Amino acid sequence: MDTDLSVLFRAMEQGDGAADEALFARLYAELHRVARRELARSGFPISLGATTLLHEAYLDMAGREGSSFPDRARFLGYTARVMRGLIIEHSRTRRAIKRGGAFEITSLPTDVEAHVANHRELEQIGEALDQLAKVDRSLAEIVDLKFFCGFSFAEVAALQGVTERTVQRRWERARIYLHRTMRTDLPVS
Repeated sequence: MDTDLSVLFRAMEQGDGAADEALFARLYAELHRVARRELARSGFPISLGATTLLHEAYLDMAGREGSSFPDRARFLGYTARVMRGLIIEHSRTRRAIKRGGAFEITSLPTDVEAHVANHRELEQIGEALDQLAKVDRSLAEIVDLKFFCGFSFAEVAALQGVTERTVQRRWERARIYLHRTMRTDLPVS
């Protein structure tokens, strides 16, 4: 199966539109799972379904020129980043003052709300990951695969062709970087 996917990735890089669609069809179930995970991770109520998010991400990715994905891991990581960006943008739009964003609908607290990230935290995570990608692209890719795609350390290691321990060390470096970036009140030393 991986050889079939690598053929599709190569054809897609050469501008074959049919390969784009075939790749999307082959990975649809996995991409749908990533979309559901992204929506669940956002925490607050969003009037956006997983299928809609997945299709919006596909349209966004199809419209971009120059994106190349040499393998499944980079494709899924990029897709997760696009979905995260769409969720953040959707959140900003929904909270805009002109759309009544200053008002909040409240309900009875549930267990899920204990782990809910507010829209500013979601934006901070997105900005911190973008900064991390500028500093060390491989660390940002591990965060995307582990945190946003939901892969285990072993799966990430297999996708990247490194040992599981290497992925764990890189994951820790990425976590420390993100923590320090998001918590400006902490010393950087």
